[in-house]
Amino acid sequence: MELGLILLSVSVVIAAVLLALTLRRAPAPAAVPPDPRLDSVISQQGNIAGQFQQTVESQRLLSERLDALSKQLGSSLKENTDKTAETLGGIQTRLSVIDEAQKNISALSGQVVSLQQVLSNKQARGAFGQAQMEEIVRDGLPATLYDFQFTLSNRSRPDCIIRIPGNKALIVIDSKFPLEGFEGLRSAATDEERKAAVARVRADVGKHVADIAQKYLIPGEVQTPAIMFVPSESIYADLHDGFADVIQKAHRAQVIVVSPNILMLAINTIQTVMKDARMREQASLIQKEVGMLVADVKRLGERVVKLQGHFGQVEGDIRDVTVSAEKIMSRGEKIRNVELGGGDEAARLPGG
Repeated sequence: MELGLILLSVSVVIAAVLLALTLRRAPAPAAVPPDPRLDSVISQQGNIAGQFQQTVESQRLLSERLDALSKQLGSSLKENTDKTAETLGGIQTRLSVIDEAQKNISALSGQVVSLQQVLSNKQARGAFGQAQMEEIVRDGLPATLYDFQFTLSNRSRPDCIIRIPGNKALIVIDSKFPLEGFEGLRSAATDEERKAAVARVRADVGKHVADIAQKYLIPGEVQTPAIMFVPSESIYADLHDGFADVIQKAHRAQVIVVSPNILMLAINTIQTVMKDARMREQASLIQKEVGMLVADVKRLGERVVKLQGHFGQVEGDIRDVTVSAEKIMSRGEKIRNVELGGGDEAARLPGG
């Protein structure tokens, strides 16, 4: 519509210009005065031409602004597109991490369920505790100093025995896992349930201590105290916190209760004892070697004295040989100079 208006305005302006030129070329009658309507039309056409010029300028400015706006919108759209792509990439990465974490959680849940199944079975629980104990011993001692399932003289077989260098008596370790009583103690909701759980803990631990003392404490063969390994730090802590009388009873029976950390400390102590024993052996060997070295030095001194005596004898012989050589040289000089005399001097010559 605006374009039609513009074309109409242009047509009117052109018509007005042509009309003005025609009127100027035609010979004006001398007696006819100028028509004031023509001046009004020309003035209106000039105004229309000015408005047309303004309209053209406005159209140019509008076109420039539209171009600038288009560029700005394009740049903004590209920037937003890049940011959106980056955001989507980050979301994808986070989703991958979440998916991996979900898989780990699922695997961990499976392991927890598996561990619960192991702990719920008495034999599997015993095997779990024994494997943990064996791993601690195996990591801390050389294979020559321990045996698993070793048979004692009474045909009993503790879970582990440890040999101490220089001591014939063996250290016995047996793994026990009294879990049921402690689980009942944690889940007890009434005083009766708690009393029953406490009685269960005392009975189970007391039976384990009695079995170890009766089966494995053989005088002269097994060193006291024997070690009862409990493969749980929490159970060990609960046992010491709430059942001190049970621990004291075990001590009186020559059985000590240890957790994994305490067993590691005991193994480290055995390592220290072994190092001290090796140092004593090395010190004895060094003392023996030093004694032999002293004897060798003493013999060397004696031989040096003998050699010095030989050198003294050789020195005396050299002096005698030197005297004889000087006499021979003196005699030779006299012979050469014909200084031999007669009589007594000639008689002494052979005996010189």
